[in-house]
Amino acid sequence: MTDKPMNDFDTLQIHAGAEPDPATGAVQTPIYQTTSYVFRDAEHAARLFGLQEVGYIYSRLTNPTIGALQTRMAALEGGAGAVCCSSGHAAQIMALFPLMMPGRNVVVSTRLYGGTITQFSQTFKRFGWSARFVDFDDLDAIKAAIDEDTRAIFCETIANPGGYVTDLDAIAEIANGAGLPLIVDNTTATAYLCRPIDHGATLVVSSMTKYLTGNGTVTGGVVVDSGKFDWSASDKFPSLSQPEPAYHGLNFHETFGPAAFMFHGIAIGLRDLGMTLNPQAAHYTLLGIETLSLRMAKHVENAQTIAEWLEKHPAVAAVTYPGLDSSPYKERAKRLCPKGAGALFTIKLKGGYDSCVKFVESLKLFSHVANLGDARSLVIHSASTTHRQLTEEQQVAAGAAPDVVRLSIGIEGASDLIADLDQALNAAS
Repeated sequence: MTDKPMNDFDTLQIHAGAEPDPATGAVQTPIYQTTSYVFRDAEHAARLFGLQEVGYIYSRLTNPTIGALQTRMAALEGGAGAVCCSSGHAAQIMALFPLMMPGRNVVVSTRLYGGTITQFSQTFKRFGWSARFVDFDDLDAIKAAIDEDTRAIFCETIANPGGYVTDLDAIAEIANGAGLPLIVDNTTATAYLCRPIDHGATLVVSSMTKYLTGNGTVTGGVVVDSGKFDWSASDKFPSLSQPEPAYHGLNFHETFGPAAFMFHGIAIGLRDLGMTLNPQAAHYTLLGIETLSLRMAKHVENAQTIAEWLEKHPAVAAVTYPGLDSSPYKERAKRLCPKGAGALFTIKLKGGYDSCVKFVESLKLFSHVANLGDARSLVIHSASTTHRQLTEEQQVAAGAAPDVVRLSIGIEGASDLIADLDQALNAAS
């Protein structure tokens, strides 16, 4: 790929990670639907298993279709490497797995997807990990939450569902000062709207299920490593900076440098956790990414038009879209996401919880599903679904109060979507 001039996002989304198939000349990356690979000889096998040579052993670890997707995602996000896995939730575990141990904690934004809040606040306890939830607009509170056992800081670029935009530059400065990696969930923005690594992030996680694939067909997750963090600067990250017993004392950071996290994610994370992406899902995602910039531009255009219309509707009390003049995050969104503020936001209905339920049930074009980032427009009442496990106080903090509905604006005609919203709002009020 080094002989191809690729700097533009539109070029990278099509060509990064892709080469004509050496056997057939096929332009599209084939689906390598295989569990295993024949070794040239015993020495070849030994070198692969000893991480002395890069290649294919078993598809739980490496696969050519998935490898092409990993290369493409790293290129789009501006990272040194990437590890793909089975879902966005799996990506979050994969990102933290090399960093955490029992008794360690991660400082986390209160404004997160409800499933992430549940994963961090409940499931992590079973690993002996803990999460400290903080308002990320309160920089002093973030600093106060960090202690000797903190191993990472975690946030979302544009928070799901409330339209909150995180000041990544400010958070990265805190993380750097504390010698900690900043992990950013970039699902709702994608690399087309924002590249968190450019703003100081160490690791970027995404649910590829959403905008990256764009058609609601497969689930997938990815962790992109910036390659810029010094894992050996302290003794906080022994999995990366100290000898690994499973590989005869190999030191990942010393051996692989900027690629240490990626190699550990494959050789240890996928090997032992088994959160493997299947090759067909990788193929669908590669196809989806080819049109990412075109779709995101349309998503953003529709979202801006519809948010402005909704803000004037008599049944709507508030709209949280960060592209609106009324949003407290408009200037921050312009700085971090100059191509647009995404296509996910919430509306607060004057009629409260009951009106939200009636509104969702009255929509015709919007699909009522637990997903976002599809080409089609989607709707959900977060308080009774994705954020149902949370207390009302947590729901409000996450931007998913009982009187709030989340909209994921698709790429249909804006006039048709507005007509559908109008009839449903009138029915609900």
